[in-house]
Amino acid sequence: MHEGKHVFTQLMKFLPRKLFRQCVQKHDGDAYCKAFSCHDQFLAMAFAQLTLREGLRGIQETL
Repeated sequence: MHEGKHVFTQLMKFLPRKLFRQCVQKHDGDAYCKAFSCHDQFLAMAFAQLTLREGLRGIQETL
């Protein structure tokens, strides 16, 4: 059975979350978001890139 953190979690630790939040606030990225924040969207797109998904269907199947 799996013990420890997943590889994706370990990679996302390198992202300075404070800097990401500052960029989102600067550009008003979450202005019209209701449920899916910029950070959530970034995580989904980063995961899709790492797993070599080419479309929304592939992303949905993987997540």
